[in-house]
Amino acid sequence: MIAALFPGQGSQEIGMGKALYEGSRAAREALEQAEATLPGLLQLMWEGPEEELKLTANQQPALLAVGYAAFQAYLEAGGPLPSFAAGHSLGEWTAHVAAETLRLEDGLRLVRKRGLYMQEAVPVGAGAMAAVLKVPAQTIQELIAGIAGVEVANYNSPEQTVISGTAAGVAQATEVLKSHKARVIPLAVSAPFHSSLMQPARERLRADLAQVELHPPRFPVYSNVLAQPEARPSMIRELLLEQITHAVRWVEILQHLKEKGVKTYLEFGSGRVLTGLVGRTLEGVEARALTNPQEIAESLGRVAQG
Repeated sequence: MIAALFPGQGSQEIGMGKALYEGSRAAREALEQAEATLPGLLQLMWEGPEEELKLTANQQPALLAVGYAAFQAYLEAGGPLPSFAAGHSLGEWTAHVAAETLRLEDGLRLVRKRGLYMQEAVPVGAGAMAAVLKVPAQTIQELIAGIAGVEVANYNSPEQTVISGTAAGVAQATEVLKSHKARVIPLAVSAPFHSSLMQPARERLRADLAQVELHPPRFPVYSNVLAQPEARPSMIRELLLEQITHAVRWVEILQHLKEKGVKTYLEFGSGRVLTGLVGRTLEGVEARALTNPQEIAESLGRVAQG
């Protein structure tokens, strides 16, 4: 069984998607459709400047476009539909576009607004995020429980949990965690994502999402909020909103996928972050990143052999 994985913010890079554009007709059509929807997107992805690509409102549609293009190139090359799909944060939106829950154009416009609203929800410098290593998630939850303005944002792997909140709250939590032998790494992010501080963004996006038609996905897509698939469009709509203020339950998603019998995990788009997280979370499975036609061809050869 195959699971399709789609990355979130931080996986972008200058040149992302160019090899797909040049080597796959299906990917080229997808990227041209993205460019027609958000003019200037391809130039930004391929030429930068990097600081502009890093902006949340640009990163999110760029990652969605490339993830979807890689998936289309994979299907064009004869890849079978996945048994399941999952995306990390923004990647959940890409997964739903790949599953035809959302039209590509609608998805691109919505995640651009999502990124803009998330950026504007908290003044620059007022929020913070940090990765916590070497301490179990349960211990982190207990240690930060009494600290105001901080909460868990991402359960990325058994050895990596991300906290998010006010700058003061994250700073206080950092000192407490370090006193318990945790390694804490501040993250260079523009806002405290997946925290209750994102509530204004969630409410602003609600009106935009209400105007877009959603369909039942053509294969199960895991919700970051539930760590389970959801097929009802009305519920998917609410979960995509709730996701903005809720922790990403990535470890549980991967564990559930393995319990379902998934042995092959294919990461579509840019970067290899999720491939790495699979390796640090699951044993006895194979994970591969598909960022260009050559990697797609190699992965299909291995799937056929398997």
